[in-house]
Amino acid sequence: MVRTLLIRGMIAGLVAGLAYFLFAYLFGEPPVEAAIGYEDQVATAAGEASTEEPLVSRGIQATLGLATAALIYGVVVGGILSLVYASVVGRVGRLSARATAAVIAGIGFVAVALVPFIKYPANPPASTLDTTVGQRAGPFLVLIIASVLLAVGAVMLGRSLAVRMGSWNATLVAAAAYLGAVGIVGFLLPTVAETPTDFPATVFYDFRVAAIGGQLVLWTVVGLVFGALIDGRSRRRSSSTVDAAAG
Repeated sequence: MVRTLLIRGMIAGLVAGLAYFLFAYLFGEPPVEAAIGYEDQVATAAGEASTEEPLVSRGIQATLGLATAALIYGVVVGGILSLVYASVVGRVGRLSARATAAVIAGIGFVAVALVPFIKYPANPPASTLDTTVGQRAGPFLVLIIASVLLAVGAVMLGRSLAVRMGSWNATLVAAAAYLGAVGIVGFLLPTVAETPTDFPATVFYDFRVAAIGGQLVLWTVVGLVFGALIDGRSRRRSSSTVDAAAG
């Protein structure tokens, strides 16, 4: 069963990765190009413009490179989602297979993408200082790990409270506990000031909207496609069980 779910999850991830690539190419590449243009202008003004051709051209980076990264990322996310589904199916109340997949994808988006983005939003090229890259990477990774662990804890808390409080109230309490705990973690982690004062604000805005929008597209598509794949399988199994009982 787990092998079948993993394959379906990776297929869903492949579809989600393709959707992510298309979104990132259409909405993420324009601000990236604008940021690179800003970087070239600064280098030219400082007399440091480089005449060397890049090892990998921008055309390859924006197409083949971006597509490869997006597809790999999508497959990994889909595989992880399928394994999480296999471990919780039948333990989250009376949710259908499709609804369970959607809930897992929603929690994944919040814990892995949205919460870390709020504290450490994505930045386009040339918008960060070289000395702050390492200062940002460590806390960012810590926040992702803490957010995922706290999300798991919140789910366990909600399950334990559901018997006494009901599913709705238990879910609200668990969500509040997660937000409070992850808010404390985010407050304790350092804020990294890394943006040049003259960097175009519109480029920042467009890039960040594209970055979080791409994550939303990825998690939404992987949840919907995986849910559709396993829901069909669940229906066929239920139909077979009914036929066997009738026979």
